[in-house]
Amino acid sequence: MSDRSHFDPRNVTCRWRDGNSVRLLENGDEFFPRAFEMIDRAEREVIIETFILFEDRVGLELHSRLVAAAKRGVQVHLTVDGWGSPTFSHEFVASLLDAGVRFHVFDPRPRPFGLRLYVFRRMHRKLLVIDGKHAFVGGINYSADHMLDYGPDAMQDYSVELEGPIVADIHAFATAQVCIDDEAKGVDQSDVRPCAGEARVMFVTRDNVRCRTDVERRYIQAIRHAERDVLIANAYFFPSHGLLSELRHAARRGVSVTLVVGARSDEPIATLGARALYKHLLDAGVRVLEYNVRPFHGKVAVIDDDWATVGSSNLDPLSLSLNLEANVFIRDPAFNRQLRARLDALGKAGCRRIDYGTLPHSTAWQALTGPIAYHLIRRFPRWAGLLPAHTPRSLMLRLRSTQEAAA
Repeated sequence: MSDRSHFDPRNVTCRWRDGNSVRLLENGDEFFPRAFEMIDRAEREVIIETFILFEDRVGLELHSRLVAAAKRGVQVHLTVDGWGSPTFSHEFVASLLDAGVRFHVFDPRPRPFGLRLYVFRRMHRKLLVIDGKHAFVGGINYSADHMLDYGPDAMQDYSVELEGPIVADIHAFATAQVCIDDEAKGVDQSDVRPCAGEARVMFVTRDNVRCRTDVERRYIQAIRHAERDVLIANAYFFPSHGLLSELRHAARRGVSVTLVVGARSDEPIATLGARALYKHLLDAGVRVLEYNVRPFHGKVAVIDDDWATVGSSNLDPLSLSLNLEANVFIRDPAFNRQLRARLDALGKAGCRRIDYGTLPHSTAWQALTGPIAYHLIRRFPRWAGLLPAHTPRSLMLRLRSTQEAAA
C-alpha cells in the first residue's frame, strides 16, 4: 500500500510459528466488543486495516474509541479501502485527524458522478493489531450489518484473536504498510509474549507483486494431503481450476468433502457463479450445502484434525487474483474442534443440502455456453491485470485537506 517497493511480505509471512493462542469470534456480536475492549486497553499503538468502514452505529463506536486512544497518546493508524468505504462526513474525518489519528485511504481515486468505478486491486484485508501483542484477522468489516440485531440481512462471518509469536509477523507486516518503521515505533517487540498457547499459526497475505498465489497454494496443499474430511465455508465460491480439481480428487479418493455457500449474498452474481459449479461438484461426490438464513460472508475452512484457516480471502477470481488479502492458517486440534462445531451447527440450523433434484434444469443453450462462461470469468482477473493501470497506493489524509477528502 505504501510506495516502499523494497518491502517483501514473504519476509514476515508464510512461516509457521509455535506457541500461540487463537480465539474464535463469530459475527460482530463477538468481534466488536472484544476489539473495542482491546483498543480501550491499548497503551502505545493501534493499527487497523479494513475494507469497509461505515459511518453507522458500529463505525461511530469505533470512531469514538480511536479518538479516545489517540487523545491519551496512543499512536493510531486507520486504513480503509477507497472503493469499499463510502464518502465520510467532514466531521467524522476532522475529529479523527484533530485527535491525532493517522487516517489512510488505499487507492483514493476520483468518483465521477459519485460512482465508485475502481473495483480492481482493492485492499480487502481486515487486520487489527494492538501494542504488537494482540492481533485480529478475519472477514468482519466495521459496519452494523455484521450484528445479529441488524435483522435478516445481517452477515454471518468470523474472525480470530491471536496472541503469541505470530503477532510479531502480523505487526511487522501492518507497520510496513503505513511506514511506521520510518518513524518512532510505538512498540518494543521484546515485550511480545514468547509463548501464549499451543497453536501453530502461519500468517499469509496475497498481493499483486510477490505473493500472488500464496493463499490459494495453502488451500491446495491442505486439500491434496487431506486424509479424512474437508469442510470449506466461503461466501464467494468460484475458485481456480486447480483448486476445484483438488476438491474433486479428494472426494473421489474417499475424503468427505463439504462445501458451505450462501443461498443469499450481497453480491448476487457470486451465488450464480457458485451454483454453476454444483453439478460438477456433485458428480465427484462433494456434499454441497446452501446457508439460507442470512447472507453468508465467512471465509473459513477446516481440514482433518489440525488444519484450519480464517481470513479475508474469498475463493473467487477477485480474492485469488486481484485483491490484497490476509488469512491465518492454524494447526491446533482444539481450535479445529471449535470451528467445526460452529460450522456443523450452522449446517444443521440453517442449511439445505443440494442434490440432483434441486439443481435447476439446464437447457441445451446453457449446457453449451456454461463452460465458456466459466472459463471467461475464471480468466478475467488475469486479463484485467494485463491492462495498463496505475500502481495502487495509500494516501494519508491531513487536516488542511479534510474538506476536500470528505467531499
